[in-house]
Amino acid sequence: MLATLVYSQEIPYHVSNSEVYDFIDELANAKIININSAIKPYDRKFIAAKLLEAWQKKSELSRRQQKEILFYLKDFYKDIDQGTANDFVAKSLFYKNYKSPAFTLKDGTIIKKRLDLYFYSDSNFVVSINPIVGIQYYANENGVIDHRWNGAEFFAYAGKHWGMYANLRDNRITHDLVAKTFLTELPGIDNKGGKDYSEMRGGIAYSWNWGSLALVKDHFIWGNNYHGSNIFSGRPPSVAQIKLHLTPVKWLDFNYIHAWLNSEVLDSLRTYRVGSADRYIYYEKYIAANMYTVRMFRYLNVSLGNSIVYSSYNVNPTYLIPFLYYKSTDHTNSNSNNGGSNAQIFFDISSRNIKNVHIYTSFFIDEVNFSNFLNSAKQTNWISGKGGIRLSNFPIKNLIFTAEYTRTNPMVYKHYIETTNFESNQYNMGNYLRDNAQEIYLAVGFKPIRGLHINLAYIYAEKGPDSNDIRTPTHTELGIPFMAKVMWKRQALEFTTSYQIINDGYVFLEYSYSNITGAQDVLDKYTPKYLQGKTNTFSLGVNFGF
Repeated sequence: MLATLVYSQEIPYHVSNSEVYDFIDELANAKIININSAIKPYDRKFIAAKLLEAWQKKSELSRRQQKEILFYLKDFYKDIDQGTANDFVAKSLFYKNYKSPAFTLKDGTIIKKRLDLYFYSDSNFVVSINPIVGIQYYANENGVIDHRWNGAEFFAYAGKHWGMYANLRDNRITHDLVAKTFLTELPGIDNKGGKDYSEMRGGIAYSWNWGSLALVKDHFIWGNNYHGSNIFSGRPPSVAQIKLHLTPVKWLDFNYIHAWLNSEVLDSLRTYRVGSADRYIYYEKYIAANMYTVRMFRYLNVSLGNSIVYSSYNVNPTYLIPFLYYKSTDHTNSNSNNGGSNAQIFFDISSRNIKNVHIYTSFFIDEVNFSNFLNSAKQTNWISGKGGIRLSNFPIKNLIFTAEYTRTNPMVYKHYIETTNFESNQYNMGNYLRDNAQEIYLAVGFKPIRGLHINLAYIYAEKGPDSNDIRTPTHTELGIPFMAKVMWKRQALEFTTSYQIINDGYVFLEYSYSNITGAQDVLDKYTPKYLQGKTNTFSLGVNFGF
């Protein structure tokens, strides 16, 4: 099935805890469970149900995988409602004695709750509260960076349909590594020079057995990938959004969002003065997007979607209709080709038909001319494509091999109207390399025991000349060659190892040899000085919570 049988409430589980997502992916690749990995984040109840589903097939799992499931159930069994628990549990103490919560699986295995700062549950209300704290040090030829963060999070279920959550994380770092122009996979918030910033996420959702409707402020990722999506990457700061998720039949999964973006484009007419200071007002900016995922065969998912970025003083009710093809509706909304909206189409194919093998591809189409598709002199096709393969526990148990290639043509993600480019807070919502770029990503991972993940990755990334979108209603920029000249290049060998001691509690060690080259002005634009040229960067840290 594309969706879990559990849909009484929905609380998203943030993608920054990548180990959980990586394990769910491993189970799906082994055909133990079936998922739609084109849309993230997953919600907590979905993860809980998939862990229980996998445990029912424990005879097909390795000893390490069995231990992983039991470990994660210490956290996610908090999300199992009473009705669903009866399907899997022979005897449950979960709702009878919240001071000593535990439940017993059908085979007699007892699961005890993880360590929480505060936890309460009864038949009508569940709440979990935990701190967030972490520290990470970087060291290379250019000095030492100290990154510390702290905060808190909670989630709660009320009744049979309501879920709510909040997450606050405050960051302090001695160097700016996430400026808006930097080509980095790190999530970006360029506030106070990128050295002192916080982010608040949260939301409330109403769910029923085949769908949910939510108002949240959070990140979202669309498109299968293991090293940065080329549809929605989740890198910009979190945005307020209405989310609709429907699974009316087992072969169809539908997702929709309408989000309030941050244009950071000054509206000079509405800007005014208060005393000796200016009160800056920025143009409103929105995005509507949907994605239909159809299970063509049991382990083959095909997804098709579209989005539109628009700017006005008010939300356009047309884009609150979840199921539309928005480019067509824009023709009547604007009554001209210069109406100020920017539409995109995207699709994603994911196949796990071969056991332990995941093959995937995704395309982001900004603009294409089919009559001159292969004639680069007459047409620049504004397309980003990604393709890859992952082998999990094949041919060697506990080893994971990944190969991925991404190519993004010139002009993709851009728009000649500044308020409708594919950005929020001036961070590109698509691939982190933006347009006119390509990347090869190769990685081998090793999971010898529960909680320990060792990974070695090679990254080769190039970016060509930057181009401005100078279209007019009667002119489209033609014949821009892909990568006519390499302006910026990154070659990196990265070694990372992490161990999850307790649920959400990690210690980690990283080493990266990196060579980033280009003209100095290009380097300053795309790369922090700390990482320019040849560097050997060591990093270590510890964290609890995300």
